[in-house]
Amino acid sequence: MDDETIEVETMTIACDGGGGPLGHPNVFLHLDDQTHDIACPYCSKRFQLKEGATIAAGH
Repeated sequence: MDDETIEVETMTIACDGGGGPLGHPNVFLHLDDQTHDIACPYCSKRFQLKEGATIAAGH
């Protein structure tokens, strides 16, 4: 599994494991409203909101 943190610019992201046919089903994940991060339940890849990214109202 991957322990790298991927910086993103939106509160909702998609993860498919990144392995093509070796990945997992595409899932949409919403970053935690407090910590602005999340780990994919399939592959444990971590996503973190990029510093300075604007959070849209009603995200």
